[in-house]
Amino acid sequence: MNKKFMSTKLKQMRKKVLEELEHIPKGAIPQGELRVMYWSQRMKSLGKKAKTQKTAKEILKICILNLKKDFPDFEFKYDGDFFN
Repeated sequence: MNKKFMSTKLKQMRKKVLEELEHIPKGAIPQGELRVMYWSQRMKSLGKKAKTQKTAKEILKICILNLKKDFPDFEFKYDGDFFN
């Protein structure tokens, strides 16, 4: 594959994840951690090296479960309608 195609694919992935992040609001530190983790995990899930296909909802659930270990009482916010 040529570089132009790869950069186009990457741009499409970034655009998709940025659009999804619009449904995870900014907020306190734990909420910010959710956004950072979501970005990283979702980009990996869309990349060509992904071992399995995961939906945006699956990635969000994984991120929240991981973050609940450090922030057990924090109420993470996201657009439930979008992620269902």
